Amino acid sequence: MTATDRSIELINAAAQAAADKLAHDVVAYDVSDVLSITDAFLLASAPNDRQVKAIVDEIEERLQKEEGVKPVRREGERDGRWVLLDFVDIVVHVQHSEERVFYALERLWKDCPEIDLPEDAKATRGKGEAAAGEGGELS
Repeated sequence: MTATDRSIELINAAAQAAADKLAHDVVAYDVSDVLSITDAFLLASAPNDRQVKAIVDEIEERLQKEEGVKPVRREGERDGRWVLLDFVDIVVHVQHSEERVFYALERLWKDCPEIDLPEDAKATRGKGEAAAGEGGELS
């Protein structure tokens, strides 16, 4: 089993929205073989709570406007450290950079196929590390 075309379409729209709001380390996994509740996960992070919220708002707005979907569940918004948007076909996790490192969701899903994302989203890889100062100067 693999993620549906619709799920891939939603993941790509969400990834582009996240990249447009300067998210870091945007990555998506096809989890359809291991989970029956959703097809794909999108992970993104930001260096502060305000940016986490801005990314979440942009993803939600973009998916409603362009794809005609609203999340059935939105969790974690009050703290702004880790917000989960459940669109049924996909689940979006936007995390503060510290939570992203601590919970390391990539390790949980590393055996799942990675979903190819738009170039803008791919360009966000490694930006969280640079912003955190791991490895020296900001880039």
